[in-house]
Amino acid sequence: MKSKTKKLQKLFSDEIIIQSIEDGTDLVGNVYYQDFGLVIIHEKNISPAFFDLKTGIAGEILQKFSNYRIRLAVVGDFSKFDSKSIRDFIFESNTSKHINFVENLAKALEKLSH
Repeated sequence: MKSKTKKLQKLFSDEIIIQSIEDGTDLVGNVYYQDFGLVIIHEKNISPAFFDLKTGIAGEILQKFSNYRIRLAVVGDFSKFDSKSIRDFIFESNTSKHINFVENLAKALEKLSH
């Protein structure tokens, strides 16, 4: 697998972009083949099912981002999630450089710039 460049893709939409594992897989494929190495997406553009870890959507999709060495920042208010498992998942993700859950666009850009 080739190393991705630092090209940044910011995804803006009024609609949900990721509703399923297939949507996430398509997104990874599209940004990979367009040679993007950095992606920012807003939490409002991701199905609430993603944040229910029992569905497996988050794990599958984020694993694909890691496998293809595409760094991802998800921007949103994650304090609203009461589940200890999702809070732990977000904390663990934020310890890596590949996947980060942040509260605003400035933080996303900062995380992806390192």
